[in-house]
Amino acid sequence: MGKLSTHVLDTAHGRPGAGVKVELYGIDSRGRTLIKTDVTNADGRCSAPLLEGALLCPGQYELVFHAGDYFVAQGVELPSPRFLDRITIAFGVPDAGQNYHVPLVMTPWSYSTYRGS
Repeated sequence: MGKLSTHVLDTAHGRPGAGVKVELYGIDSRGRTLIKTDVTNADGRCSAPLLEGALLCPGQYELVFHAGDYFVAQGVELPSPRFLDRITIAFGVPDAGQNYHVPLVMTPWSYSTYRGS
């Protein structure tokens, strides 16, 4: 059985993104449905998979990372409105039997992601 996980790396400070609020949404023809909310731990990871086993289904998902709140808590002065506030990564899960790791590498001005396993 597969699983979905994430982690956050703060490359502006060279450390894990600890304390980042993460929301997971399922996307279908009816719109967005909040599935889970979590906060990253000291290693920048959620302590458990966001979804695993029978809870991970093929389909469209969104991860929303509250990056602006995180950087303000780190003492970073951000403009108003924030350039990056909530970072949304939309992705698909075609095979629920596989592992999907969706990390976020971020600064207050940029971000990137990739599919890990």
